[in-house]
Amino acid sequence: MAKFYSRLTPELMEFIEEQKMFFTATAPTEGRINLSPKGIDTFRCLDKQRVAYLDLTGSGNETAAHLEENGRMTIMFCSFSENPLILRLYGQGKVMRPRDEQWSQFYPQFPTYEGARQIIILTLTSAQTSCGFGVPIYEYQETRETLIDWANKKGKTGIYDYWEQKNQESIDGLPTKLLEE
Repeated sequence: MAKFYSRLTPELMEFIEEQKMFFTATAPTEGRINLSPKGIDTFRCLDKQRVAYLDLTGSGNETAAHLEENGRMTIMFCSFSENPLILRLYGQGKVMRPRDEQWSQFYPQFPTYEGARQIIILTLTSAQTSCGFGVPIYEYQETRETLIDWANKKGKTGIYDYWEQKNQESIDGLPTKLLEE
């Protein structure tokens, strides 16, 4: 049932494009595993070996801290439609922040959101599909706008203050380097 790939095929890229939600998983060498659902229009296939997503401000910043420590990351897509499929992307992740030189090259590929704090780029070491036969069928209704509305109300200054207070280190005390120069 499972099939491994060394790179993304056009069919896998099409599957990714159709999904409304994805999950990211990272872990420090010592400490808690982080598994986060993501949505909104934030994911892009850059080429057959690299994908990226625009990371919006959230309650924590575990992914950045874990990637700074060891770079290991898995991204999973799961079909909730009649055509079952699970796709896992394994690889090395990198955090790109607005202060980084390449930001201006990557950021225009995404919609503009007030709470955009970084871009996570994953270079694939492998991809794996599996059946997804046990995943229930759900019907997509709409994108939840709560996070976007929250960030718009906070504005740039409020978002920066939030980063200072809540996004500087992981729950295990690892630095995220979000505001470092």
